[in-house]
Amino acid sequence: MSPGVAPRLRNFIDGTWHAPAGAGYLPVVNPATARTLAEVPLSTRAEVDAAVEAGRRAFRQWRFVPANDRAQFLYRFKTLLEARIDDLARTITDECGKTLAEATAEIRRGIENVEVACGIPTLLQGWNNEQITPGIDEHCFRQPLGVVTAITPFNFPAMIPLWFLPYAIACGNCFVLKPSEKVPRSSVLLFELLEQTGLPPGVAQLLHGGREVVEGLIDHPGVVGVSFVGSTAAARQVYARSAAQGKRVQCQGGAKNPVVILPDADLEQTTQIVADSAFGCAGQRCLAASLAITVGEARRPFREAISEVAASRRVGYGASPGVQMGPVISRESRERISSLIDTGCRSGALPLVDGRGRSAEGDDEGFFLCPTVLDGVQPTAEIARTEVFGPVLSLMHADDLGEAITMINQAEYGNMASLFTRSGGAARRFRQEVEAGNVGINIGVAAPMAYFPFSGAKASFLGDLHAQGRHGVEFYTQTKVVVERWPG
Repeated sequence: MSPGVAPRLRNFIDGTWHAPAGAGYLPVVNPATARTLAEVPLSTRAEVDAAVEAGRRAFRQWRFVPANDRAQFLYRFKTLLEARIDDLARTITDECGKTLAEATAEIRRGIENVEVACGIPTLLQGWNNEQITPGIDEHCFRQPLGVVTAITPFNFPAMIPLWFLPYAIACGNCFVLKPSEKVPRSSVLLFELLEQTGLPPGVAQLLHGGREVVEGLIDHPGVVGVSFVGSTAAARQVYARSAAQGKRVQCQGGAKNPVVILPDADLEQTTQIVADSAFGCAGQRCLAASLAITVGEARRPFREAISEVAASRRVGYGASPGVQMGPVISRESRERISSLIDTGCRSGALPLVDGRGRSAEGDDEGFFLCPTVLDGVQPTAEIARTEVFGPVLSLMHADDLGEAITMINQAEYGNMASLFTRSGGAARRFRQEVEAGNVGINIGVAAPMAYFPFSGAKASFLGDLHAQGRHGVEFYTQTKVVVERWPG
C-alpha cells in the first residue's frame, strides 16, 4: 500500500476475509481531525446471500455443539479482548471521537456480556415435570433459531455488537453483524480477535455496507432474527419490515432522558454526575441525560452549578491527556445539533452556556461542539421533545415531584429517567410511577449490568425481549415442549 493511502476494509464471510467485488467505498473519518482513516465497502446483495448461506451451512453442525463447548470459544474471546483492550480503545477514540477513558469503559461493558454468555450451560437450561399424568413426563427445551443478524450504530462500536454476538452464538445460532459504516474499524478488530479463537467458519460473520445490506439482511428468508439499535424512526421501519415477514425482532430506538433534582439532593455530587451523563461521550449515547427538571428550591443552585461545570469542561481530541469530551461524529451531526440549539433559543430558551461559541483544544478541522446549557425550556418546545444526540442539556422546572413525574410520563420516549434525592420515600414513588425502562436513583447513566436486560420502553424500544442477559438468551432461542410416554 502506498504511503498516505487509506486501507480498504474487508468483509469476514465463511471464515475468510475478502473484499466485495465491484463495491463502492465510503471514507471512515476521524471526527477529531476530519482525516480519512480507512475506506469501508458498500457491499451488495450478493455478499448478503453469501454470508447468510454460509451461516445456514454452519448452523447444521454448530447447533449440535454442546453448550459448554460453545462457551469455550467465548472464554478465549474474553481473554483476547482483555489483552487488546488498549488497541480497541484507541481504535474507538480515533473513529468515534470518545476519550480513551470512555472507550476503555465501553469495552469493559462489552466484555461483561461475553462473561455472562460464558454461563450459557446454565442460562440455556429448560424445565420439566415428571408424571404429569400416570406414565407421562413433560419437558421444555430451548433450541437455537438459525441465522440471526444485528444492525448496530456508531456511538458504541464495540459494546453494542457485544450485546448480541456472544448470546447469539452461545445459544447455537449463526450471526451476521452489520456495523455502522461510520465506525467499522472497531468491528474489524473484534472479528480479528474472534477469528483467533478458532470459531468454525460461518458461525460469526462481518458484513459492511449501507441501506442495501440492511434491507438485504432483513428481507433474506434465511435470516430468522433481527436486532437493531438506532433512531426511533429507523427502528420503526426495521421492526415493521421484519415483523411483516414473521421474523423475531428487537429494536432499540431513540431517547430523551430526564433527570429530576429535588432540593435535598447533594448539589456538588449531583452536578458532577449530571454533567458526566449529559456531556460524556459528547452526549452521543442513548442513556445521556438531556433534560434536567429541577424541583422547588433546587432551581437556582443547580442552574448555577451545572453552568459552571459545563463552561469549564475540556474539549478536544480524545487521546490527548486531560481532555474530558471529544467531538461529535460528523460535520452533519454538528450542524444538526447547532440548528436544534438555535431552534431552542428562538422558542424562548436562554443559553446559559453556548457551546457553539467556544473553541476546542487541538485540530481546528474536527467536528467539535462544546457543552451547551439551555434554561427555561418549555415541555412543548421542539428542543424538549427531540433527541438531540449531542452535548446539550435543557433545564426545566416543576413545583413538586408529582409535576415532574407527569412531565416525564407525557413524553414520547421512555429509555431512562433518574432522580437525585436523599429521600427514600421520594425515590420509591419515582421508581414506581415513572414510565421508563431504565431508572436511576442518584445515578446519571442507569446502564444495566450485562446480566440485566437493557429495558427501554415506549418509543425507545419495539419488541418484548431486550438485549443482554436472560432476555438475550430468550430472544435467541425457541422453546420446544416434549410430552413423552414410555411403554412398560
